[in-house]
Amino acid sequence: MEASKAQPPQGAPIAAPTTALQADALVQFVSTKWDEDIVPQLVEYIRIPNKSPMFDAEWASHGFMDAAVALMHDWARAQDVPGMTVEVVRLDNRTPLIFIDIPATDDRAGDDCVLLYGHLDKQPEMTGWDEGLGPWEPVIRGDRLYGRGGADDGYAIFGSLAAIQALQQQGAAHARCVVLIEACEESGSGDLPAYVDHLADRIGKPSLVVCLDSGCGNYEQLWCTTSLRGLAGGNLTVKVLEEGVHSGDASGIVPSSFRLLRQLLSRIEDSGSGRILIDSLHVDVPADRLAQAGKVAEVLGEEVYDKFPLLPGMTPMFDDRHDLSELVLNRTWRPALSITGVDGIPPLASAGNVLRPYTAVKLSLRLPPTLDGKRAGDTLKDVLERDPPNGAQVTLDLEKASSGWNAPASAPWLERAIDTASNEFFGKPAIYMGEGGTIPFMGMLGEKFPAAQFMITGVLGPHSNAHGPNEFLHIPMGKRVTACVARVIAEHHAASLRGETTGAAALAGGEQHGEHGCC
Repeated sequence: MEASKAQPPQGAPIAAPTTALQADALVQFVSTKWDEDIVPQLVEYIRIPNKSPMFDAEWASHGFMDAAVALMHDWARAQDVPGMTVEVVRLDNRTPLIFIDIPATDDRAGDDCVLLYGHLDKQPEMTGWDEGLGPWEPVIRGDRLYGRGGADDGYAIFGSLAAIQALQQQGAAHARCVVLIEACEESGSGDLPAYVDHLADRIGKPSLVVCLDSGCGNYEQLWCTTSLRGLAGGNLTVKVLEEGVHSGDASGIVPSSFRLLRQLLSRIEDSGSGRILIDSLHVDVPADRLAQAGKVAEVLGEEVYDKFPLLPGMTPMFDDRHDLSELVLNRTWRPALSITGVDGIPPLASAGNVLRPYTAVKLSLRLPPTLDGKRAGDTLKDVLERDPPNGAQVTLDLEKASSGWNAPASAPWLERAIDTASNEFFGKPAIYMGEGGTIPFMGMLGEKFPAAQFMITGVLGPHSNAHGPNEFLHIPMGKRVTACVARVIAEHHAASLRGETTGAAALAGGEQHGEHGCC
């Protein structure tokens, strides 16, 4: 990792940082910390198959989650951070949580504080890993550390503490910092609200929440997440017979359950364009998000879609203008339907000439960030079950209906701090982008801490393939993100002294974003 000279973005110059830091020294400290300490810890962490409870119902008895918690807890306890306390908190019938409390360097910021969030649970193995790679077998190839969970989101606790240590190594001031590392994010963060409520008095009144579990459009600058889509989905079943019958005898008389399913799907999606046809599932995209989508398209160019392993000759879902910004908006602010599973259809090798009694599919409908998830789920169920074709038995069993999240407007001090950090450690301005996935914890934290500012960033960039085969952590990106977090924490302290930050205690609640898996 090398420090780069700041390059102001197009349009307006970046204000000078208000906290003096020796960038070269900070870069050196962070790089050495990663190479000598963090990467070896992540290697051992990747070896632990601590799958999230949704994918390992016996997680408690298997002991893998406890092993991952112990690894991180013991590492954190060994760090030289004056006054820091590290604790594993356990509530009955819930996954454990690591709670770290780091006192402020001085009392000038009062009770202001920064909350840093991450998670340690993992997605399941998935098939298709390249030869020599595997989910629980860490492999370093060049700048990449392969294996499940290193980038999603094992590095978070290490990067958070390294950022704070980098400041303390220079004698730079920071407010009190609290680190929360949960163990059920990949199952929807169902335990997180209970822990935040339980720890509310100890957490205090954060005016800045830093989350290190998001994506990046490239590895060349700092990316900050501004929105996440919601999700409505479940199992749609169309049944026409009590049992399967000879297709030569019944076809032409008995309607095909597959054809009727196609009819029902055509109620919600234009099969030609993929556009969702239900007007109430669309929202007006805010002007600032439109502008950000245009900037993302300008920066990434064809990488907007080239990052996906498209087959030769395959084209993305362009509109007539082939506007890249429309693809960005499709991914971040528009509803989109995917079929992620099927039942009632035998594999090809055992498919006889039978008119099958039913067809079932699993629907995954992404929702705009500001759309009410529960209302969208109700709408989806009503549209699909109303007036069943040919009197078929049609049911939609909703499994999830959760709202997305749209970040609050950034305070001027935070915008300056983020751009300063990106220019300082990448040599390019920061980029703001929505994410197409659904991460329930963000909406929960937004509800819990409505007065706080949010810095949502991460290391999951092109081809890093979180949740899939060949997942990797881009090590130089991890280093630079760590340095950027250090800069932002330092600038937060300066802003606090100027009276520009506002914190508030956690509010009770925060359940409406769903308890389904992170997706």
